[in-house]
Amino acid sequence: MSTKYKASNNNVYFVTITTVDWVDIFTRLNHKKTIIDSLNYCREKKGLNIYGYTLMHSHLHMICSAKNGFELSDIIRDFKKHTSKQIVENIKKEPESRREWLLELFSKACENLKKKQEYKVWQDGYHAEEVLTKKFFDQKLNYIHTNPVKDQVVVKPEDYLFSSARNYAELDALMEIDLIPHQLKTYV
Repeated sequence: MSTKYKASNNNVYFVTITTVDWVDIFTRLNHKKTIIDSLNYCREKKGLNIYGYTLMHSHLHMICSAKNGFELSDIIRDFKKHTSKQIVENIKKEPESRREWLLELFSKACENLKKKQEYKVWQDGYHAEEVLTKKFFDQKLNYIHTNPVKDQVVVKPEDYLFSSARNYAELDALMEIDLIPHQLKTYV
């Protein structure tokens, strides 16, 4: 598997994690809650720093890093594994008009895997770009915060509940975020 777009150290990264076939799974509140709860857990227990995020219908954008002693790639692997199981469980037990279609899609995504697996919600790997400057940080933060606006989900970024735009606007938010890393505080 390519490491071109993977986190290879504990620096700050702009990360995108995408569902298989870009399926719009995060149109349901229960699945969105699964992601937010899991991100909160990763922040509190697994050493994840989140400086910005937006959960879209088929993908998650984050600007993040791992605390000392933790590996970002391990955190993301565990996050994807846990949320995948939880989402499939939600689909099976809660009302879902697309149940059969989604389970079949997630099952077919496993057909060519070396390791036996029943369902696969996330695409392999993730896209990660190292954030080295405050300018790049600000560009990516603006990009992820305006994503719901571009998709016409909301008019203003801070209106989208599943985004750190609310944190930056000092509004009630679903989760806390971390302060901008000290190495990025100067604008380059």
